[in-house]
Amino acid sequence: MVTLKETRAVIIALHKKGFPGKDIAASKIAPKSTIYRIIKNFKESGLIVVKKASGRPRKSSKRQDHLLKLIQLRDRGTTSTELAQEWQQAGVSASSHTVRQRLLEDGLVSRRAAKKPFLSRKNIRDRLIFYRYSTGTGIGLLRTGVKSFSLMNPLSDCLGHPDKSLSGEDKVSATIIPVMPTVKHPETIHMRGCFSAKGVGSLTILPKNTAMYKEWYQHILREQLLPTIQEQFGDEQCLFQHDGAPCHKAKVAREQNIDILGPWPGNSPDLNPIENLWSILKRRVDKQKPTNSDQLQALIMQEWAAISQDVTQKLIDSMTGQIAEVLKKKGQHCKY
Repeated sequence: MVTLKETRAVIIALHKKGFPGKDIAASKIAPKSTIYRIIKNFKESGLIVVKKASGRPRKSSKRQDHLLKLIQLRDRGTTSTELAQEWQQAGVSASSHTVRQRLLEDGLVSRRAAKKPFLSRKNIRDRLIFYRYSTGTGIGLLRTGVKSFSLMNPLSDCLGHPDKSLSGEDKVSATIIPVMPTVKHPETIHMRGCFSAKGVGSLTILPKNTAMYKEWYQHILREQLLPTIQEQFGDEQCLFQHDGAPCHKAKVAREQNIDILGPWPGNSPDLNPIENLWSILKRRVDKQKPTNSDQLQALIMQEWAAISQDVTQKLIDSMTGQIAEVLKKKGQHCKY
């Protein structure tokens, strides 16, 4: 294949031999306009290849870019504005936008800090005690938790997607909406579920305007949890894991002859893998875009039942790495 540089050389060679532009264009080695432009540039500069424009000079050298990278890696939580101020002390006057561009060139992408519950000294101590206790049991665990699901905004699917039959200004007008309509009090469904390495267990949807008080929790333990324990573990020993909500006191569960894994450390949703299971369930339900409460409830039950044992087993297997990270970070939050 003939390169553009070689084509330019041929055009200039023919031009030097006295061939006019129209005769060179007749050979169809390049479009007529391209041939005239190449000849014009050659007459003006005397060069076959046009030099690239220098453009705006780069504000920083490679050495300064490397210094910025080192500053950022020293503390990954530093913002681009703070980095720009530190970089300025090294002699580089640049905006936070330039800082982000330089870091992006080095493969360092900006991220928003994850929001985590505050951990007191007692929380941290309890987290370490909890994990050191739970790692040595060797007993099957049934994990439980509560989750709320809300209907997605029914108007959101209509925004930004105008009728394909529209064109021009009509399409623009149909796409641009000055405000984003929201539902002030969306329909919400509260539920309690449980799972183990053997698969998902019962899933109970709370009736509307029902608080999870002691008596209701006792009812769920008796009618939903005990049958799941019997189904999944039979006569095997099993420990029950739940969080420290007021209605979850160990006494309530012991009244049903259920052994508790504990004590549960406060502000520690990252220690319960059912939070990851809720995320999986939510993605599956949201993908189908339910439009009313009944449909939302039916989809929740349907997708919960469809969660395979492979999924729950992987969540349980991930606890090994989770335990190691919590202990390594001396009780602080982990990435799970």
